[in-house]
Parts: sequence; structure tokens; C-alpha cells
Amino acid sequence: MKFSRILLVINLSLLSLCGIAQPTKLVIRAKAKDAKFIGTGIGGAYVVVKNDLTGEILAKGLTTGASGNTGLILKTPHKRNDRLTDDKTAKFEATINIDEPTFVTVEVIAPVNRKSSAIKASMQLWLIPGKNIDEEGIVLDMPGFILDILEPQTHRILILEKMAEKKVKIKINLTMLCGCAIIKGGVWDSEQIEVKAIVKKDGVKYKDLNLGITPVDNIFEGILDVNAIGMYEVQVYGYDKITKNTGVDRINFVIQ
Repeated sequence: MKFSRILLVINLSLLSLCGIAQPTKLVIRAKAKDAKFIGTGIGGAYVVVKNDLTGEILAKGLTTGASGNTGLILKTPHKRNDRLTDDKTAKFEATINIDEPTFVTVEVIAPVNRKSSAIKASMQLWLIPGKNIDEEGIVLDMPGFILDILEPQTHRILILEKMAEKKVKIKINLTMLCGCAIIKGGVWDSEQIEVKAIVKKDGVKYKDLNLGITPVDNIFEGILDVNAIGMYEVQVYGYDKITKNTGVDRINFVIQ
């Protein structure tokens, strides 16, 4: 047994000296700022790991798994070294073969399936051959909201003389980057989020309109008064006054 251990130590030393690649595990997670982890339910985060010196892509893929435990992540006081994740929490896991310490760049785009709301974040670190960075792994914090304008539809054409009330509903869907719901009085409270439409007509500022939460989760609405034909642009933003998260979407419609 003692002789076997000596042989193992010698073999490992020879591997190191000969520069033979060793498998090294790397776990990457994307976490929405003030919310949970970005996983399968929202389409995941896309991860790319590159050798910083050569630009070679060492690993790439999607985070998969659940968004995590709301109570643990957001309602429980945390001490140093406390884990916020478990084996089911969304992650991207790669095994990278390297034969020397390698400086890498990690890029994350999330949520990858929501192009208008996707945020890119990156960080750099050293990978050491055979020294795994697993368990909690590397966590990148992703700021922002997913904001989609639902009404009016893009390039909708309205006839002014047929509009009895001369009004256009502006309706949006707003969620956290992890897909978590925003409701009045909820964990993610709509009361601390300012949602406003900035409207232009023929390229000139027309008016601002505050949107309010509806009884339906994530849905905010407002009514825009219109009195003239023209080309309209609607840009809606969400701004959390406490966490400073932001999100934007824009569309155009026509009144003839």
C-alpha cells in the first residue's frame, strides 16, 4: 500500500513535469441582480470560456437547472462562505484540460433567449491544472429587467377618424432577468419600480405616460391620448428606485 502511494505521487509529479493536460472542472452561474439564478425556465444563460492569451474557446454552453430557493437567496441572512445554491440550481459545468496555469475570460449573456433584454457580463480568473472550481463556482451578477411591449403591436396602423375615444393602450410585461414575477406587495414589489412610456410623434417628444401595475402578475398599463395623425414611437423603461435595476423596450406605430 505504501509502495502504491509512492508510485502515485511519482506519476503525478511526472505528469506535471511532462506538461500532460489535467482535467479541471469549472462551474459558472448567472444570477439576476436582486433575484435568483438564470436557468432552464427562462432559456438559460450562454457561457463562453476563452484562453485570454490566445482567444481559444475552451468551453461554451448554456446554464441549466432551477432558479434556486427564494427563501435562502433573498430572505435569509448570509455569512461568509454560506452557499446560495444546491445541485439543482442552474449552472454551466465544463471540464477543461490544461497543462499549465491558464488565464481565462468568462463571458455570459443572459437571458440568451430574450435578445432585447439580454445582458453581457464577463470576468477573468486563473485556472490551475487539476484544481476544480466547483460547488458554488463562479457567480456573475446580471443587472436588469426583461421588458416587452405587448400593446400596441409593432407598426400597427390605426385610423384616427375610426378611433371613437382617440386613445391607445400601452401595455407591457415586466419580469426579473430570472423570470421571477413582479406584483404589488410581492417579493419583487411593483410599488418600488417606476414604469414610464416616453412617446415621440414624427421624431419629436410628444408626452410621457406613467404605467401602473394591473391585477395580472408582471403586466403594467396606461392609456395614451392621441389627437393627430403621424408616426409614433413608444419607448418604455422600468427603473427600480432601490436596487437600480433597469430595462427598456421600444416599438413604432402609425396613426393615419
